[in-house]
Amino acid sequence: MVKQTTLAFPVEASGIGLHTAVPVHIRLVPAPPDTGYVFIRTDLGGFEIPASVEWVAHCSYATTLMRTGVMLSTVEHLLAALRGGGVDNVYIEVDNLEIPIMDGSAEAFTNMIERAGVVEQPLARKALLVQERVSIEHGDRRIQIEPADSYEIDCLIDFPHPLIGTQHFRVDVTNGNFGREIAAARTFGFTEEIEALRRANLIQGGSLDNAIVLTSTGMLNETSLRFPEEFVRHKILDIIGDLALLGMPIMGRVTAHKSGHILHAALMTKLLRQRTAWEIVDQESVRAEYRRQETGVRI
Repeated sequence: MVKQTTLAFPVEASGIGLHTAVPVHIRLVPAPPDTGYVFIRTDLGGFEIPASVEWVAHCSYATTLMRTGVMLSTVEHLLAALRGGGVDNVYIEVDNLEIPIMDGSAEAFTNMIERAGVVEQPLARKALLVQERVSIEHGDRRIQIEPADSYEIDCLIDFPHPLIGTQHFRVDVTNGNFGREIAAARTFGFTEEIEALRRANLIQGGSLDNAIVLTSTGMLNETSLRFPEEFVRHKILDIIGDLALLGMPIMGRVTAHKSGHILHAALMTKLLRQRTAWEIVDQESVRAEYRRQETGVRI
């Protein structure tokens, strides 16, 4: 039986919000089985916001949750680290309105999880098994999810920039692949967008310490890229973080072409509304069935 997991011990960190520039302290705390991910605004008397697509408020330059007027922004990198790190249940205590950006990737959150340790819990892990293909398209941007025996993401991006161009990457989000292949990929932006974003009261905390900043011919950062295809890997990080709002591990293949937070939210909404397209299952029993089909041996 594949069991649910939580953290062995609480762990904490501090940083600033990318868009708000506010100082933020977060603490990850072990939670009982079937809790999922629950944000707790300690600055507002312990107000809870479950990490669920139900509470997505807007998702232009970051994914923001809101429940009865209480908001929490830029949740996707932390959620990606939790889902990619195989953590099922955790309370996330936060004392301001945005999750800290850290270095623009999920690596700091992945390191927090490793410091805390991950432990099994008594109940079986449930998964969202994709049974039918569901897709969203908007112009030349599209994303789809279809049946598969594990959680796979295949992503392509295309930017007219000498450091990016067309990049393609595929990852199976199991067996530590997130920590090795995806977690360290940083968010990125373009110098020509900065002034407009700041006028819109966004990226107030942005700097070369927490983003790759691209000029028309290169980048402002003096440090080198962490991967040759760091840009598409970060897009995969965002997909994992956003789709974590489905509330449990996914068994399905995601194919994305120039997608973003808005398309990710639209895909989740369409998937959940198409009731024949998914089923909540015991993860181990489904894996056993796939193995039986592949080998022809009864398990």
